[in-house]
Amino acid sequence: MRWVNHNVRRGNAIILGAIPIVLLILLYLFVAANRHAINPADKILPLPSQMVEAMSMLVLQPDRLSGQYLFWADTLASLSRLGIGLGISTLSALLVGLVLGILPPVRAVFGPLVTGIAVIPPIALLPILFIAFGLGETAKVALIVIGIAPFMIRDIAAHIGALPREQIIKAQTLGASSWQVMIRVALPQAMPRLIQALRLSLGPAWVFLISAEAIAADIGLGYRIFLVRRYLAMDVILPYVAWIALLAVVIDFLLTKSSHSMFPWAHRSNR
Repeated sequence: MRWVNHNVRRGNAIILGAIPIVLLILLYLFVAANRHAINPADKILPLPSQMVEAMSMLVLQPDRLSGQYLFWADTLASLSRLGIGLGISTLSALLVGLVLGILPPVRAVFGPLVTGIAVIPPIALLPILFIAFGLGETAKVALIVIGIAPFMIRDIAAHIGALPREQIIKAQTLGASSWQVMIRVALPQAMPRLIQALRLSLGPAWVFLISAEAIAADIGLGYRIFLVRRYLAMDVILPYVAWIALLAVVIDFLLTKSSHSMFPWAHRSNR
């Protein structure tokens, strides 16, 4: 059987997917052990025991100044900013994307504006956002929204615009207005695509969040990473990066399961 025609079962897929991760971990342990055998004070590739020791202080012991458990406080702050940014972006993509996709005159007027905003590097706008909104939470959330909302809007608008014209004609034949076509025809078919667009935006959203926290924040996962880098504290940086990756994977998994659960009809062709 040719590989292109070979379907992997779910259980086997999990095992196969775990193999590269395990190999990378083993490679890291091998290289780290060799570096420490040569230089026991090496900070570039800390041993697991060193990472556990460093992280235990952040996870299990309250900070002397603030009284907070820094790891959990950083996680809560970052997830709050990320959640608000994703929520605003998703709502904007749904509302604006539907209007642009279903109403050609509106798309002709505002489509170029959305495209123009989408091609601007969001990081370049960060100084402007800090000047306009200050160094508080608003600027950080705004960076996430500006970074991913235009992409999501364009994706939803393109998806709606590509719907079979026959569906719209049939709805109008049955007496549907433009508003009813938008709500009853376009909206149900946009929802699975919206979740997919949100999944694809998770990576950039994390990048914008970490960038904003690294520049102007006093708490957060990105803030902690860039704070301890001054001391070459890789025993903190690596676990934090791994934690961010784990959070991203969990969020992506929850979005995927939600999409399959709420819109099974949209995934039948992929089974």
